[in-house]
Amino acid sequence: MNFVKRAGMSLGARMSRTAGLLGIFFVLCSLLLGGFLLQGAAARQEADAQRTIGVDVTVEKKGLTPALADRLGRSDLVHRYNPELSVRAGARGFTPLSSDPPEAGDTKRGEHEGREQAPMAVNGVRDVGMLLPFSYGSMKVMAGRGITPGDADKGVALVERRLAEKNGLRVGDTLRVCSADGRRTVPLEIVGVFEDPTQDPPGRQPPHQLPGNTLYVPVGTAQRLGTGPAPVSEAVYRIGSPDQERPLHAEAERLLGKGTFDFRVNDKAYRDQVRPIQRVGTFAGLIVRVIALAGALILGLVVMLQIRERRAELGVLLAMGERKWKLIGQHAVEVAAVALPSVALAALAGALAGQPAGDAFLGREDDSPAAGPHAEDPGIAPPTVRVEPAAVGEVAGIGLGISLVATVIPGIGILRLHPRSILTDTE
Repeated sequence: MNFVKRAGMSLGARMSRTAGLLGIFFVLCSLLLGGFLLQGAAARQEADAQRTIGVDVTVEKKGLTPALADRLGRSDLVHRYNPELSVRAGARGFTPLSSDPPEAGDTKRGEHEGREQAPMAVNGVRDVGMLLPFSYGSMKVMAGRGITPGDADKGVALVERRLAEKNGLRVGDTLRVCSADGRRTVPLEIVGVFEDPTQDPPGRQPPHQLPGNTLYVPVGTAQRLGTGPAPVSEAVYRIGSPDQERPLHAEAERLLGKGTFDFRVNDKAYRDQVRPIQRVGTFAGLIVRVIALAGALILGLVVMLQIRERRAELGVLLAMGERKWKLIGQHAVEVAAVALPSVALAALAGALAGQPAGDAFLGREDDSPAAGPHAEDPGIAPPTVRVEPAAVGEVAGIGLGISLVATVIPGIGILRLHPRSILTDTE
């Protein structure tokens, strides 16, 4: 009789043992698949975190120009970057905020404040979302939007709430500002209104030091408002991980000159939010290896016990001239026939319970503080657990490998026996 057909008949005749073996394989395959799904979800979430959080590198150099800052920002290592350039500007057609009126006897200072030619503090930026006050959430865009890389060289502005309320300005209105020397006037479309929680300083202060007189514009627009070459005060570059710090430093040395710039790395947000995800992925990989080893041992013991219980059957088959390798093949087929349905059931269970398990291991707590580095970003995406064919294939391959090991190793004892020794063994 064909040993494959005999394996099917054996499984049907021993339904209870077949069900028990099916249960063992189902648990084993479910745990294996869960490990692979958790690894995949952690890898996707880590990649998303590297794009949205990453590591911020601040570069400062005397005489750093926007062109040099842009050249370093075009590096393949950089996901986002933001050079910052500060100038002073005057007002045309609107009234800047001012300090309290001067007290009696201090009219000269009040007259000088009224003649201030450059009351506006203009900050040229490429990506306002990378500024610490906005990324930490202390400053918030209340209406409209912030300055983005798509606004390069456009005449747009982000204005402070107090200035907008005093002059009745809204998103879409035009604000006219001029250079500090009054020679150039630049119309700016208001694309957003932000709120700075900083209170006005006590006493009389120059208008440009009042938080409400701050404007954010693209770097090119700030350069047009300047009265001369305006260097970049600092540039911040976001890279994917701390491992990319050295390559970026090497590129900065090539562009800016070795030892001529300050290079600071801030990876706190990365450590706080990405490293836990990496630990979950490592833990999932460890689970897969431990389960594979334990599964092989457990199934090997189960098959060994079954072989011992079926010694009489084996002796009769050997006495009838059945080859030993076919006896081992019969047991391998029996175990494999149970393993394949277990993989299908595990895939179904993974589709139903995988997402809740991923949320439990990788999801954020609802009461965790939302404010933090890069809070303007959408943040780390929720874990997405998907039962992919590749993961199911890996589980099926490992399951069949375990079944092969679990039957071949105990089956070595069959190769060493003879029909007479099996049939006359009373143990």
